Amino acid sequence: MPDYSKEFEAIVEAYEKSGGDSRQLLNKAFASLVVSGNRVLASNSIPGVHIEGETIPNGVRARIVVEDGVAVRFPVHLCFGVIPAEGIQEIQSEYRIGENASVSFLAHCSFPNAVHVKHLMNANIRIGKGASLTYSETHFHGTSGGIEVLPKTVVSVAENGYFKTDFKLSTGRVGKLDLDYTANLDDSAVCEMETKAYGKEDDFIRVKETINLNGRGSRGLAKSRIVVSDRSVSEVLGEVIGTGAHSRGHVDCMEIIKGNRARASAIPKLMVVDETAKLTHEAAIGSVDKKQVETLIARGLSEDEAVDVIVKGLLR
Repeated sequence: MPDYSKEFEAIVEAYEKSGGDSRQLLNKAFASLVVSGNRVLASNSIPGVHIEGETIPNGVRARIVVEDGVAVRFPVHLCFGVIPAEGIQEIQSEYRIGENASVSFLAHCSFPNAVHVKHLMNANIRIGKGASLTYSETHFHGTSGGIEVLPKTVVSVAENGYFKTDFKLSTGRVGKLDLDYTANLDDSAVCEMETKAYGKEDDFIRVKETINLNGRGSRGLAKSRIVVSDRSVSEVLGEVIGTGAHSRGHVDCMEIIKGNRARASAIPKLMVVDETAKLTHEAAIGSVDKKQVETLIARGLSEDEAVDVIVKGLLR
């Protein structure tokens, strides 16, 4: 049987650099899944939370089930990464959250040495009636920019369900990011999506967040905070469709440009199908607020330091 202990140590080390706590990742009281490249190195199920991971011909398939009524005390830890400079990681994941269950996930994706790496994630999430799921994903990249991150998620939220996702990629080079999330909401369901990314050099960022307010009284927020510098480019599309009676939706996009060669665009798209639905949006693109910069300079920071502080605060 092959010895993957060194690979496991390397992926755990990268996990820590991305902000993860390896003590929790290795603690059997926590449900967890560790995938390196297209190999499942470890998984741990706990009462009420079942995790299955297997290698398939074109990658890894993961299935996570939370039983009805189970309130998971500790976050479920997910560790994905590619340690070599080249490789393709493709993950097909399925989440099933039972009725009135509640769970949170902490996912850390590490690609510290990437020169030619592609990370594909296709996730299908179903949240039962009255259930709650929060998903926080943080990326740790190297400085070469030789990576493509292509996450695609479709989530269905049943009546009175709740879904929140927070995607962050601000450490290292983005490379190419093409994020595509879609949520479908039933009656009184709630969805919050937030994406944060920091493009440098010639990075490319594309964010597409779509919320379908199908149910009566459903509510959704698509929020993005993007910074582009040097020659990097960002495109943000926030889309909300109000089909359910008295549904409410909002698109909130803010992009900051550092330098004259970076480019940013935002397209909020709202469609009202039911006349009682109400959708709103706000988008702002521009440089860092000068008054904030001047305030920090007055407190002893240089202009560059002041801009960095403001940017870090935006992406925190």
